[in-house]
This record gives sequence, structure tokens and C-alpha cells, in this order.
Amino acid sequence: MVTSPLAIAIAALISALITWTGRPLLQRYALARPNARSSHRIPTPQGAGIAVISATLVVALAWAAFANVAIPPALVIATVVIALVGFADDIFSLSVLLRLVLQAACVGAVVFTAPDDARIVPALPLALERGLILLAGTWFVNLVNFMDGLDLMTVAEVVPVTAALLLLGWLGELSLPAVLIATALCGAMLGFAPFNRPVAKVFLGDVGSLPIGLLLGWCLLELAWHGQPGAALLLPAYYLADSTITLFRRIARREPFWSAHRSHFYQRATDNGFSVPRVVGEVFVLNLVLAALALLTVRAGSLPVTLVALLAAAIAVAVVLRRFSGPQAS
Repeated sequence: MVTSPLAIAIAALISALITWTGRPLLQRYALARPNARSSHRIPTPQGAGIAVISATLVVALAWAAFANVAIPPALVIATVVIALVGFADDIFSLSVLLRLVLQAACVGAVVFTAPDDARIVPALPLALERGLILLAGTWFVNLVNFMDGLDLMTVAEVVPVTAALLLLGWLGELSLPAVLIATALCGAMLGFAPFNRPVAKVFLGDVGSLPIGLLLGWCLLELAWHGQPGAALLLPAYYLADSTITLFRRIARREPFWSAHRSHFYQRATDNGFSVPRVVGEVFVLNLVLAALALLTVRAGSLPVTLVALLAAAIAVAVVLRRFSGPQAS
């Protein structure tokens, strides 16, 4: 793992260079224009996810070849395919059903090609467990996309989570292929961050958020398969809570939950007077807390400690969601 800092630096450099050189082209062909549901006010190019995913795959695959480690081919292929689906949606706006079917196919290709001994709940039939993981994985890919609606928001989520996964790899609690992906993705997001800080010069677009969701979800799944389901839930707890609660609220109100909207907690926060840096900063700090709790559960290896950590995480997330739901205190 001594090469991890170098891998992060290389991925960051590649991501930044591709973003910088590709921005004029995105400005011409992939411009996101503001609408009633947008958080931005001026037309902004989208599609920088091409840089992030390219840097992630190039660095992870090169590192894997050097270390004689096999990254699942199904994961690499599915990542490229789901990125192409996202790029097509960025340019042409695909139908909801088509997007969902293609996303589920990509997630399914990863889930159902995994070894049979990769289990979370061995008491469940394998087909049932894999089916549930398929549903959860498809939702995770979409929720990462849904939460990518504010400058630096995805950076504030992905960097702490992938950094925690790298630490868990150092502790021997995560497979080496997952560590390689997490490390490269962390670096790629750091390289993208300067271009996405408020006011953003470029967005990830679906070409970035969808494959990021797939790669991050696979890393968390690997963590769960290695006997750490508590940590795998703790790390993305804020994203899971914000998106899932928002989804059920929209379903309960009989709203078209599949359409774009501005009812996520982080979006409501900006409507309630929170600045973008304030929202992203609070999410980043919360994610550091969640990462610390995840590391604690892994090191403790105790069910009572894991339950206490999950309770603490639920309280911390609830506090942030409640703050975002009301006006900013003067």
C-alpha cells in the first residue's frame, strides 16, 4: 500500500488535465442550462465525469497489472457501459425506463458474476440475496446521481468514503481490487474538485455520477462481503438517508418521484438560506464522523460497538437533516 499516495496523485493529475482540456468541448456540446429545479444560475458545461472515470480506471488497472491483481472484468465493462448510458442521457435525455433497465443490467452484471462464496447473510438463498443486492445496487447508483445537485457535493461524499476504504485496506479489512478502485477514485475526485468548487466551472454529469455510484457501491459491497456490513452502511449513511427519505416522501405525496426535483434535504437547505459552502462543509464533516465510526466498528469487532455506532450515526445524520429542513439560524 506504500504506492497509494502516488496512485492518488497520478489519478488527480490525469483527472485535472482531462477536465481542463475537455472543458471547452463540453462548453460547446454538453451545456447544462438552469431551470426551476437547478441549483446553478448560469449555463455550465457538464460531462467532466469522463475525466474522473477515465483517471480512475486507468490508474486502477495499471496499478492492478503492476501488482498482479485482478479487477473483475465485469466491473470494468459495466462501468464503461453505464458511463456511456449517462453520457447519452446528458446529451439526448433518455427515457426513465430505458435508463433504469440499462442501469440494472450493469449492476446485475457485477453482482451475478461475483463468486458464490461472496455472501453477506449466508442463511439466505444465494439467488434471493443477489436479487436484493441488485435492487440495492440499482438504487445506490441512482441516489448518487440524485445527490449530485450541488457544487462539490459529490466530492464531499466520495473523498471521505474512499479515503476510509483505503484505510480499511491498510488494516486488511478490504480486498486489494476494491482498495485500488477506491484509491484511484479518491484521487480522481480530488483532481476534479478545483473545477467544481462554488461557483462550479463544470459538472460531473450523469456520465460521472452513475459510474461513480457503481464503483463506490461495489467497494462498499466488497466491504460487506468481507464481514463488515456495519461499516458498509455507516460510510454512505448521509446519502442513503437523504435520498431514501426524500423518495418515500415523494411517493407518499403521490408526486412523480422519477422526475427531477428540488426536495432533497441538501437542496432545501440552500432554499432555507444556507450557502453552498456551508451545506457542503457540513456534509463533509458529517462524512468524516461517519468514517470514524466505521473504522471504530471494524477495529472493535464487536456487535455492541457496531450497534452503538449505528445509533450514533443515525443521530448525527438526523441532526444534519433537521438543520437543513429549517431556516438557517441567524
